[in-house]
Amino acid sequence: MLLSGWTTPLALTKDEVVQRRYEGCVVPDHIVDALDRMDPGDEDALAAVQAELEILKSIADFPYEQPNDLDAIRALRPDGPRTLDIAYADDVLLDRMHGAWTGKCVGCALGKPVEIMGMQGFKELNGRRAIKRYLEARNDWPLTDYVSGVAANDGGMGLLFPASQRENVAFMEPDDDIHYALIGLKVLEQYGADFTWTNVADTWNSSLSYQSICTAETQAILNYNAVTPHFYTRQPGTYASPEFTRRHNNPYREWIGAQIRADGWAYCCAGQPERAAEFAWRDAHWTHTANGIYGEMMAAAMIAAAFVEDDPFTLVEIGLSEIPANCRLAQAVRIALEWCDTCADFEAFLDRLETHFGDMSPVHTVNNTLVIVMSLIYGDMDPDRSMCLAVMAGLDTDSHTATVGSIVGAARGKSRFGGNLHARLNDTVKPLVFGFQDVSMRSLAERCLAVRANLLDGDA
Repeated sequence: MLLSGWTTPLALTKDEVVQRRYEGCVVPDHIVDALDRMDPGDEDALAAVQAELEILKSIADFPYEQPNDLDAIRALRPDGPRTLDIAYADDVLLDRMHGAWTGKCVGCALGKPVEIMGMQGFKELNGRRAIKRYLEARNDWPLTDYVSGVAANDGGMGLLFPASQRENVAFMEPDDDIHYALIGLKVLEQYGADFTWTNVADTWNSSLSYQSICTAETQAILNYNAVTPHFYTRQPGTYASPEFTRRHNNPYREWIGAQIRADGWAYCCAGQPERAAEFAWRDAHWTHTANGIYGEMMAAAMIAAAFVEDDPFTLVEIGLSEIPANCRLAQAVRIALEWCDTCADFEAFLDRLETHFGDMSPVHTVNNTLVIVMSLIYGDMDPDRSMCLAVMAGLDTDSHTATVGSIVGAARGKSRFGGNLHARLNDTVKPLVFGFQDVSMRSLAERCLAVRANLLDGDA
């Protein structure tokens, strides 16, 4: 995901209007009118509008049940398998973890050059159609390889991130999707199964540059640091509250930022979708609310389950079994599963996605989750095919494609990954996370395997 976490207070407040409506609130016309006319420097007027927005309540007949508390979420989830038996040896599990890291990195690199194009489109074209035009100009539609940066008669469309373009790709370059998977591993190595959300926040502070954090994460860590004393002077009970960090000046709280952080927890909880979802909740609930939280929980459960299950429909059902049955995300996924039964191909599916969810931010949790579902099903869990479908769908191409890669990689393993994409990353990650400056995917898999063993020992 790459959208600037910095914006003006006035723009943040306008985005808050969109978010409040999504939460079932009726925003009075005078608020919208006031924001349209407001002087950006009028702090008192802006504060008054923000206070009004804060106290709005959802309509009485809001049809969704969307708590933020873990116990309340679990009370509303469907039945599902909370643990799955891994009936193979640790050497096979290591290969599966290696495959999961490989898929995460391949998917991220595959979608990274067209990330902004997928979000913003190009001139009159939305993101999906802009990507299609770009690829068709190079005779690369449908996509089967990394995206080429070679010039073509495409009207001036261009790519970002040269290190992830076909002509140059040789390793996984820095990206927030990869950084957060590393953070999950680092937190579990340092704190174990009893880690808290404040351990996560402190690890961000000690391991990530501020410039590498976006949208909801930017707002949440700003909130955390504004009211939480420095680590060396902190006393018990002096932390910020999750209610504050996830809500204050944070209209991005149901966007995809939490979902992209699911992988590290899930790898270390292979075969344990419930535990993976719980760890994801701890990670998500201080930066996100409702469907933003559920997106990470669902992704974590699916990835953890993919170490055992390889049927995409089963994996989606397992993911749904860890979130409230009557939330917006679950409803949308159920609709998407029906589309998969009736749409002849992925483009027909995406036509429906745009018709029903086209007014959403391109980095919202719900629409990007539907791309994940589509890619796994229409791609038949084949790594290269599934990930290429995700890129061709547009929206947040590197993020949802990385999640697809985690799932198919865990299901296949490195030894059965296949295709022509994975080898060109040379098993190498070069992130910007302190302690992980140049690492192999194999070594990361080994560390996840060790963490999982420690977690299981703690359960005994």
